[in-house]
Amino acid sequence: MNIISSRSNLSGNITVPGSKSHTIRALLLATLAEGTSHIKNPLPSADCLSTAAAVPLIGSEVDLNLLAEGEPGTEWTVYGAGKSLHLPDDVVNVGDSGSLLYFLTPVAACFEGTSVFTGDASIRKRPVNHVVDALNQLGAKCFVTRPNANGCPLVITGSIKKGGTVRTAGEISSQYISGLMMAGILTDEPITIELSNPKETPYLTMTQKWLEKVGVHCSVSEDFKHISVTPNKNLKGFDVTIPSDWEGVAFPLIAALVSDSKITIENVDSSGTQGDDAIVSILQSLGADIQWNKEKETLVVAGGKCAKDGIGCLSTENLPNGELHVNISGFPDAVCALSAIACFAEGTVYIEDAAVCRRKETDRLKVLTVELSKLGAHIEEKEDSLVIHGHSPFLKDGSPNPDFKLHGAICESYDDHRMAMSLASIGVGLPEGEKIIINNAECCAVSFPHFYDVMNTINAGYREEV
Repeated sequence: MNIISSRSNLSGNITVPGSKSHTIRALLLATLAEGTSHIKNPLPSADCLSTAAAVPLIGSEVDLNLLAEGEPGTEWTVYGAGKSLHLPDDVVNVGDSGSLLYFLTPVAACFEGTSVFTGDASIRKRPVNHVVDALNQLGAKCFVTRPNANGCPLVITGSIKKGGTVRTAGEISSQYISGLMMAGILTDEPITIELSNPKETPYLTMTQKWLEKVGVHCSVSEDFKHISVTPNKNLKGFDVTIPSDWEGVAFPLIAALVSDSKITIENVDSSGTQGDDAIVSILQSLGADIQWNKEKETLVVAGGKCAKDGIGCLSTENLPNGELHVNISGFPDAVCALSAIACFAEGTVYIEDAAVCRRKETDRLKVLTVELSKLGAHIEEKEDSLVIHGHSPFLKDGSPNPDFKLHGAICESYDDHRMAMSLASIGVGLPEGEKIIINNAECCAVSFPHFYDVMNTINAGYREEV
């Protein structure tokens, strides 16, 4: 499906689905637990549904409480495997979910026997050598099936049940480190993880809080270089409500700021467990009109003529040296949304320490440079950063900015959900008569099901190309 995005003014209230990161952790931990768990407000995305389909392979049962039209319900029930946990009884196909791949492989390695992991074409390009090395350090025998490849299919012969110490690089991905932390629940002795150069640390904190929530002792040093998990094979089922996904909040947020719009985003997670909430303070530093009521868990966002100054000009002028520098290592999934809105901000934005963004669904540094350049943006790709020389559509006095050159184009999603949603958000801020056509735009279902329909409830005006 190809989606057309063009100028529109948003209004009204919108609720973003539950967090993918929280939903996947809830499903995995509920599987390890004895008894029944109830997960309210889960994210019914492709990644989460892949997880719900995979965890029964190690012994749990998942009831999605399907609605009459076949859609997953708003509360999922997990009948935990507990002491009946076992080796996956089939090949584990993770679809295109890197989270599931990296989370579940260490857990599978806790059992005697051999398990096999594979996925779609994008997953088979995701690196796994760091997983192989980490599990082999703990006593498993892991290898990839393709000569000279660094991707699935991945074969794991366990077990890592003795626990022990693993030394690994922290900058590659936080996801397999979270997987190792959850595997530490099942081992006979603690798993200790020694990290060099830790990145994406908010996600490690999220995993730590989840482990503590279900009764697992987990110690994490202040610099995240030392992590230890004490086994606990007596987890009990739990009830939880999944908070909203900040990675999803980012897109209606930036869409409102680049257009003459005022919206309220409801059910916003104010717990501080998602690193992506940093986008609010970053955008406020550019002058964005965003009011975050943490008590009511709402964001009121006003852009363009609806902003409090009636102009809504975003600018780096009040920042040191007139530049915005964002170290994105702690929340790399925000790179697409931040790059998109940087094109509408007067001044230069540096998105730094971003090498991990090359190892997501696609090489996001590369493809952002390609696609944003198609739209007329001035963007530079560096080894581990992006430099965006943006322009506001309006000057500080409200008059049109002659340096604003963004225009429409036919763009590719690269089957990357965040690329598709970022491009769609840019489209609503283009000049009248311009449009973006996003090829293969349905991929947004990975993290935000029905994104275009939900956005259209606040007048985004997205339509399918005929």
